[in-house]
Amino acid sequence: MSDMTETPPSGLRRHIPLITIVLVASVGAFTLKDYLSFETLRENREALLAFRDANYALTVGLFIAAYVAIVAFSLPGATVATLTGGFLFATFPGALFNIVGATLGASAIFLAARWGLGERLAARMEASDGVVKRIKDGIDENQWSMLFLIRLVPAVPFFVANLVPAFVGVPLWRFVVTTFLGIIPGAVVYTSVGAGLGEVFERGETPDLGIIFEPHILLPILGLCVLAALPILLKAVRGKKGL
Repeated sequence: MSDMTETPPSGLRRHIPLITIVLVASVGAFTLKDYLSFETLRENREALLAFRDANYALTVGLFIAAYVAIVAFSLPGATVATLTGGFLFATFPGALFNIVGATLGASAIFLAARWGLGERLAARMEASDGVVKRIKDGIDENQWSMLFLIRLVPAVPFFVANLVPAFVGVPLWRFVVTTFLGIIPGAVVYTSVGAGLGEVFERGETPDLGIIFEPHILLPILGLCVLAALPILLKAVRGKKGL
């Protein structure tokens, strides 16, 4: 399957998307953190529900577009957006809307990073010798497993998981597939928390965002991590036997 991208622009133009993301992210970090918050959702919950009931399809489109922008520009509020997806649309289809928005936004920042720096860094790593080349080869040999791992491990920041693949030459289609599938467990957990926000609001409480680290949720996710890492472990064992 061929990569789903066009030939990247040359010269300064190739850096424009990445520069734009950095600038918007910098401005957004200072101007939007008080707006994209749980308190904002609490204060506007009735208006949001009323708008959803009157304009369901439009609400879905606007929500996904907003989620894409938040992820693509690394704006604050991604967790609140995920909760909002559950609050407005229930666990399903809310989780699907969250996953689609996150995947599209992640793909946008992935492409911007690859056009700006990634392709040249990957080429330099490929042409280098020693440790750098061995690292690049190790990633190339285990791309599927590594990509799923960085999505499944809760401790890996989402923006890091978007940038690293761009810097090592991962094909777009492989990035999209592993992102979409890899974020499903976490997205379902947080969307389900959002689906219960009505009761949380009534009690005057805040949602438990640490729920993903509860044993009954974390252990199955860690089990998926082990499955994703299994091909890497098997290759390592076979490599030692071949020595």
